[in-house]
Amino acid sequence: MKDARDIADELTTKGVALSLGGSRYDPTDPVGRLLFNVLAMVAEFERDLISMRTKEGMAVAKAKGRLKGKQPKLSLTQRKLLFEVQDRGEYTQAEVAELFSVSRATVYRELQKRRAALVGTWDAHIF
Repeated sequence: MKDARDIADELTTKGVALSLGGSRYDPTDPVGRLLFNVLAMVAEFERDLISMRTKEGMAVAKAKGRLKGKQPKLSLTQRKLLFEVQDRGEYTQAEVAELFSVSRATVYRELQKRRAALVGTWDAHIF
C-alpha cells in the first residue's frame, strides 16, 4: 500500500487522473483517493492469494514427491567424465563446456563443488 500511495502522489504531482468506466476521478479529491486505495488493496489481496496458492501447490507437490527442484545439468557419469577431461588439462574450460553442451558457469560450478567436497574430506581426516 505504501508503494501504491507513493506512486499515486507522484502521478498526482504530474497531473494524472484516474479514469474508470468513462468517469474521471481526480486523485486529490476524496472519492478519487478512495477509489485508488481500494484498487491498491484489491491488487495487494490478489498478490497475497497468488502467493498462498503457490505455497499450497508446492506443499501438495512435495507431499506427492513431485517437487524435486531444479535438475542438474550433468548426470553423474557426465560429471565424472568432466573431471577426468579437466584433470588431463587437454582442453580449456570453455572447450569443456562446449564438449558437454553446457555453459562455462556450469563447468566452473561443478569444479567448485568438487574442490569444496575434497577440502571437506581432507578437513575431516585432520580431525
